[in-house]
Amino acid sequence: MLGKVLALITLGAFVLLSALLQSTSPSTIHPLGILLVFVLFYLLSLGVLTFFMYGIARALNAFRRKKQEIRLQQLYYYASVLALAPVMIVGMRSIGHSGLQDVALVILFEIIACFYVMKRR
Repeated sequence: MLGKVLALITLGAFVLLSALLQSTSPSTIHPLGILLVFVLFYLLSLGVLTFFMYGIARALNAFRRKKQEIRLQQLYYYASVLALAPVMIVGMRSIGHSGLQDVALVILFEIIACFYVMKRR
């Protein structure tokens, strides 16, 4: 069920983001429209990353002798954390901050967040 909902949300985010980027420009859009672009970008990267991680996990599981159950929900938790990184980097670049220190802080945040998800199990 989670896979179907996530696929629909990803497809919807792709369609809405494509339409929004084709119909407006950054100088003419309202600030809420810019927020909508970031939210749709997050939802799109969340879905793509979740299914990418699921495919990689299934491919790796095919080569193991001892098969392990792959749960989409567990990968969804990791992907929800990791999908925030591109949104933060694009957000920082949009205001002119994209130095090495800023990227290092985003990576540190991602490591801490993934550690939290891992310990949450």
